[in-house]
Amino acid sequence: MDSLAAPPRLAGTSPAMTLAQKQAALAADLAAFPNVPQRLAWLVEQARRRPLLPAELRTAAHRVPGCLSRLWFVPEFRDGRCHFRAESDSLIVKAIAGLLCDFYSGHAPEEILAHDPGFLDAFGISQHVTPNRRNALARVWENIRAFARDRAPAVAPPPGTPGARPLTAPERDARSRPDASPPGSAPGPPR
Repeated sequence: MDSLAAPPRLAGTSPAMTLAQKQAALAADLAAFPNVPQRLAWLVEQARRRPLLPAELRTAAHRVPGCLSRLWFVPEFRDGRCHFRAESDSLIVKAIAGLLCDFYSGHAPEEILAHDPGFLDAFGISQHVTPNRRNALARVWENIRAFARDRAPAVAPPPGTPGARPLTAPERDARSRPDASPPGSAPGPPR
């Protein structure tokens, strides 16, 4: 593939695709580039095309701590599915965060929790960026995973499991609210 302008496959994926199908499509896109610098350049080009996160969402409440560049992460829960958006003042961070957000958006919490992004290692995405950018990638994955975990349906523990208990009705209701924020985070702006 000699052009970085190839259309992003993730942006046009069907909502019916599983994460395994998305992974296969992304792997095909990335494998078309012979080396890591070209893959990263393609991801940066996709980040340039991604719409900016509205200014009203680029707030301290959505800021990802621990990153040198400014990185905002906005999760939403609609119709039983998680949706994610990210923005950064660093194009490579925006590219990698956007890749994870696009990949996991539109999926049920249980599917997200069962599908680790480690498959990206085979393409050198995390190994060929600075430690600070790897940290940003890890932080975005932690946020995606925490958001999905907090919205996964309550499953009754097996009988006799010590200390396990089903969720109370208020806990279940809080998890199912579309505007619910992850524990420990500030609430987002009104929708």
